[in-house]
Amino acid sequence: MKKRELGFIIVALVLGAVLGGLVGEIVGTFLPDGGAKTLLSKSIVVGFDTTKVEFYAVSFTVGLMFKINFMSVLVVLLVIVYFRWWYI
Repeated sequence: MKKRELGFIIVALVLGAVLGGLVGEIVGTFLPDGGAKTLLSKSIVVGFDTTKVEFYAVSFTVGLMFKINFMSVLVVLLVIVYFRWWYI
């Protein structure tokens, strides 16, 4: 696999996760209360909270959080299946 193809796959996976999460949140707001709304709108936050590091002349903040819901996982799996079907 070429380096360019690997970069394209990584970008596709990230975009799939973002767009899947966005679609899940939008569709979840329009559904009535029930199992489908809970499945689409419930999300899990994974990562570590922001940490501020201060030195004498330099100060920076580090943090990384992922918000994962059902649709983002589903779209990422679809992207993986698509690339396995067409590229491998």
